Amino acid sequence: MMMLNTGVGPAVSGDAAQMTRLLKTVIDAGGTTAYQTPFDVDKMRHHCINRPDLVCSHVTISNGQLSGFQYVGWATSADPMPDGWAVIATFVGLDRGKMGIGQKLFSATRFAAKAAGVQVLDATIRGDNVGGLKYYGGLGFTDYAEIPNLPLADGTPVTRIRKKLMLT
Repeated sequence: MMMLNTGVGPAVSGDAAQMTRLLKTVIDAGGTTAYQTPFDVDKMRHHCINRPDLVCSHVTISNGQLSGFQYVGWATSADPMPDGWAVIATFVGLDRGKMGIGQKLFSATRFAAKAAGVQVLDATIRGDNVGGLKYYGGLGFTDYAEIPNLPLADGTPVTRIRKKLMLT
């Protein structure tokens, strides 16, 4: 695995435009995220930086460019889970896979989530996202449920694999 000169820090409002562009490239490539409609900058700020149930949000800067981001939000009534559970999502630039970016993001995220009192992290991943399943499995997440044939926004049925990581 090649490592880049990568810095990790909290996501701030000024990161939203680069985060939006990165997510759009992931959506356009298809097959790894349940999102099918790109975010605009305001939606990115609201969903990944300033949301009321946000635990933490981090970005990586590699060689001067935003190369990935990860956020954790408390479980909500839209996807109910036990108390102390939070949901994690990770996005890395398509040309930046297998460079240690995800591990660096998770190191910061894990620390922040534990400090906020998160007991369990949930990662719900498309069943056809082999890289995402491997990434979370490599971090120690274990399978705990499967949601078969949950339709994407366009109606395409895709199984979701639910993984969890105990932090306490």
